[in-house]
Amino acid sequence: MPRLKSHSTTILTVRHRGKVAIGGDGQVTLGTAIMKADAMKIRRLAGDRVIVGFAGGTADAFALLERFETKLKDFPGNVPRAATELAKEWRTDRALRRLEALLAVVDARYSLLLTGNGDVVQPTDGILGIGSGGNYALVAARALVAHTDMSAADIVRRALELAADIDIYTNRNIVVEELSCET
Repeated sequence: MPRLKSHSTTILTVRHRGKVAIGGDGQVTLGTAIMKADAMKIRRLAGDRVIVGFAGGTADAFALLERFETKLKDFPGNVPRAATELAKEWRTDRALRRLEALLAVVDARYSLLLTGNGDVVQPTDGILGIGSGGNYALVAARALVAHTDMSAADIVRRALELAADIDIYTNRNIVVEELSCET
C-alpha cells in the first residue's frame, strides 16, 4: 500500500507598523482527504515572547517545537542563537534529519525561517510565508503592506484568506497572534 502524504498548510508572518503578526490556517490533509479543519498550528513559547508557526508533518513539527523550546531556555532572550542551535542539531542528528516540517518563528525583533537543511533565514522585508499556500499568502501580504493602511494582524488574516481561495490545502479557519516590536 502506498504511503499517504500529509500535505502542508499555510503560515504567514508580517512585520508592519510596530507589530509582528503570525497566522495560520487549521486544515490537516492526508492524501486527498481533509482530516481536521481546526488544528492549531501557532504556538506561543518563552512566556509568550516568541510565537512559532509550523507547516508539514504535525508530529514532526511538535517534536521540533519541543526541541526549540529547550533551545530557547538554553539561550534566553536570544532567538537567533536558539534557532541556529536547533537548525544545526536538526541537520546533523540522524533521527531529526528525517523530520518533515518547517518552522516560522517571530519575536519582538526577529522573523526567522528554520528548515531541516540547517537554514535559518531572516526575510529582508519581515514577511515570511511557508507551507503549500505560503507563496500565495506572501505575495498577497506584500501587496497589502504596500497598498493599504491595514494592521499587521489584518494583513496576515486577509492574505491567508486569499491563499485559501487558491490553495486546496489551506482553509479559512485562521488563527492570528500578534506581538509589539522593539523600536
